[in-house]
Amino acid sequence: MERAIYLITGVMASGKSTIGELLASKMEKGVHLRGDVFRRMIVSGREEMSAQPSEEAIRQLYLRYYLAVNAAKTYYDNDFSVVLQDNYYGAELSHIIKQFKDYPVHVIVLCPTVEVVKEREKSRGKIGYSGFTVENLYADFMKDTPKIGLWLDTSEQSPEQSVYRILQHFCKET
Repeated sequence: MERAIYLITGVMASGKSTIGELLASKMEKGVHLRGDVFRRMIVSGREEMSAQPSEEAIRQLYLRYYLAVNAAKTYYDNDFSVVLQDNYYGAELSHIIKQFKDYPVHVIVLCPTVEVVKEREKSRGKIGYSGFTVENLYADFMKDTPKIGLWLDTSEQSPEQSVYRILQHFCKET
């Protein structure tokens, strides 16, 4: 498997964390970088994203993206493969990819069905959907996100099967 940056996105509860961790574990030197960790580092003054985000929430989102991209580049420059996962919706996916010019980036978009996402959201220990519905976010994500990379419906797959499919896809490309 070639050393690269594997960028995973999808709606909340699509399996990004589970698949990201498992994919990174399959690499000789792998890092699983969760973009959300940069949001959680803000102890006071954090503005959460919502259906109608404040200017500060948007500014903090772009700060999070900037920090994640630079952390991923730093790990890669130090001989690690990186699995970077975060919520890159719509045009933001293209924007993030542009930040990695001169780096090998493989895009993975997880897109299980709405029903599967709703079920996963119920069983998580956190609430991701606040102020908007799974159906609305999913519809917007599917409509507005550019069809770049490997789009993977993981509805009927175990995490292991999904990772196998990702590895199979990107090993063919090289």
